[in-house]
Amino acid sequence: MKKIMMITAAAAMAMGAMSVTAYAGAEGKCKACHTFTAANKVGPGLAGVVGRAAGKHEGFKYSTSLGGANWNWDEAHLRAWVCNSKDAIKEFTGDDHAKTKMPPQKICDAAKQDELIAFLKAQ
Repeated sequence: MKKIMMITAAAAMAMGAMSVTAYAGAEGKCKACHTFTAANKVGPGLAGVVGRAAGKHEGFKYSTSLGGANWNWDEAHLRAWVCNSKDAIKEFTGDDHAKTKMPPQKICDAAKQDELIAFLKAQ
């Protein structure tokens, strides 16, 4: 009987795999709207997102609220964002009417957030 081993992209990268084409972990939710390069898709490219100024990725049209952001995508901001972007944008801007085009991803489990952030840091 063959054993099939599935690992997440973040785990494969940590193990030194050269290339991962299937995104089986929490990052799999991102790939529908984002690339893991600088190229924009429905959402901005996520390469280099950790530490990048929010709402400032070149060539991407953000909502007014996110376009006027004054924070960087650090771990705390990313955790809140991937759990519920609709609530996070209001919290980050201090504006109860602030909006984002991104739907809530509901990645609220700390271990899954850790996995996703590790993956994004490697991009």
